[in-house]
Amino acid sequence: MKTEFQAKFLQHLIQHPSERGFTLIELLVVIVIIGILSAIALPSFLNQANKARQSEAKTYVGSINRAQQAYYIEYGQFGASMASLDAGIDLETQNYEYTINGNRNGDAVIDAVARKEALKSYGGQVKVDGNLLKSLVCESDIPVQTAPSWDPADWPDCPIGFPRVNQ
Repeated sequence: MKTEFQAKFLQHLIQHPSERGFTLIELLVVIVIIGILSAIALPSFLNQANKARQSEAKTYVGSINRAQQAYYIEYGQFGASMASLDAGIDLETQNYEYTINGNRNGDAVIDAVARKEALKSYGGQVKVDGNLLKSLVCESDIPVQTAPSWDPADWPDCPIGFPRVNQ
């Protein structure tokens, strides 16, 4: 039975010579298409790790903003240090270094400076506006290792080069 199958298969190949496989051009076209697709997708894929690291800073700055608001409601002023806020956030992590500047011109400023060149830096601000406590979080346009330069006259906008992040 086995030899009969082999004979039929060989007869089929002889009768249909065009069904032997792919041509070199077809294989090259497939390789080029795969190369183009990987060139498009690879940078986006590699950037996902940095986005995950940057989400730490966004979350921490937002949490510190909320801790400043709670502190202000309880004590009538902004907290001057992370210890006074009792937020449970480290001032230094593997990716960012955080600084708090409370009671500066009637507001509180939080900076998250990137410790790695590929990461964006962040800043946050909490301010008393009439009877309301308002906050904002800003993200650098490009990866930088500097804090935003806050100007009280800019309120309620973020510093130049640090657009506002939607929360």
